[in-house]
Amino acid sequence: QVQLVESGGGLVQAGGSLRLSCAASGRTFSISPMGWFRQAPGKEREHLATINWSGGTTNYADFVKGRFTISRDNAKNTVYLQMNSLKPEDTAVYYCAAAKPNLRRTVSTSVDEYETWGQGTQVTVSS
Repeated sequence: QVQLVESGGGLVQAGGSLRLSCAASGRTFSISPMGWFRQAPGKEREHLATINWSGGTTNYADFVKGRFTISRDNAKNTVYLQMNSLKPEDTAVYYCAAAKPNLRRTVSTSVDEYETWGQGTQVTVSS
């Protein structure tokens, strides 16, 4: 099982960019689907982007397509979320998560499929 630590959050002006990183420990990272999710106050946790074990398949929520990019480096046990053109409504706590290891080409976007979560990193976008 992996353990996850996010970093890279902070305060940015609208239109700016941030790159989140999620460092994983554990022997199964390279075969684990990974995802980025976020949760704003009073709202449910929502899917942003997910990536399969090889990086060959990615899925994005419609509201981040064209702005956010998920990637992974299995040699470094790290998954990234590049966020551009940030908006005030992107303000939330951002979490990375790992699903059960599998070598499927497809990757789930469901929060319920992800069993290991990081502690979260705050992203605040000012207008």
